[in-house]
Amino acid sequence: MIQTRIPAARLLLGLGVALCASSPALAQTDPASRLTELLEPLHTYSADFQQRVQGDDGQSLQDASGHMWLARPGKFRWEVNAPYSQTVVSDGAQVYMYDPDLEQVTVRDLDPKVTSTPALLLSGSAGELTSNYGVSMRAQGDTEIFSLSPRGNDSLFESLEMTFQGQRLTGLDLVDATGQRTEIGFDSIEQNGSVDDSRFAFQIPEGADVIREQ
Repeated sequence: MIQTRIPAARLLLGLGVALCASSPALAQTDPASRLTELLEPLHTYSADFQQRVQGDDGQSLQDASGHMWLARPGKFRWEVNAPYSQTVVSDGAQVYMYDPDLEQVTVRDLDPKVTSTPALLLSGSAGELTSNYGVSMRAQGDTEIFSLSPRGNDSLFESLEMTFQGQRLTGLDLVDATGQRTEIGFDSIEQNGSVDDSRFAFQIPEGADVIREQ
């Protein structure tokens, strides 16, 4: 029998942010160029995260927490520790989604199009991101919030916000086509630190059911 529940780690795949008006300096900055300026120097990133999922009625559906790592291009690891364990790993070619409680691994090819894989918003190309999404920006002090809206119809979410404090990404807020909202806050952030490549290797556990998706 197939078991279902809200897959906290999958949300970055099925889906990888009102403040005061911008300062005069930011008002003169092209939002897409500014977002590219923040993302392009990002080679590695690791952080603890807190994730909340809300239904279209605003009711909380799930809270989750864990840690994530990424390395550009295309590699990331997303580990959910609570309320249950779940892991998503991309080695740059394939994505593995492992649920130890269900003893199940789902494997799919990595889709390089950020329109269909929001997890690649950070690990992918900033240039491709800004060509596929319209970008607007607002700011207060050293906090900058970028609102992204897909230009095409193949995106799995309706809107996305990315929040930066200084040069650091501190939050993601995305809404899918059903109106479900996922808010993710990051702390204990390390940008461009050393991340061992073994983080992005995944060995399928012996005895696990394997589902291969096209």
